[in-house]
Amino acid sequence: MLTGKQRAYLRKLAHNIDPIFQVGKNGVEDTFLKQVEEALEKRELIKIKVLENSGLEAREVSDMICEEVGCEGIQAIGSKLVLYKESKKNPQIEIPKARN
Repeated sequence: MLTGKQRAYLRKLAHNIDPIFQVGKNGVEDTFLKQVEEALEKRELIKIKVLENSGLEAREVSDMICEEVGCEGIQAIGSKLVLYKESKKNPQIEIPKARN
């Protein structure tokens, strides 16, 4: 579980990245989840755009993906959402340590 400061740091990193996936009328399917999981392993931080024809809100999609993939929902604003999961093989993003 990430702290508020850690989430803010990841939001700052995600600000300039473009969405690499779109959720459309088919919604969140198994193949989509597999692609998201692979992208998170490679990049750790990704942005996804939710199209209007999906009938879903960005927060709903974020919650569904996080539950299935085991990642952290960093942000869901408008039609975009940001997800983070630390890479098992090649961690690249160094998150500030949480203070007690």
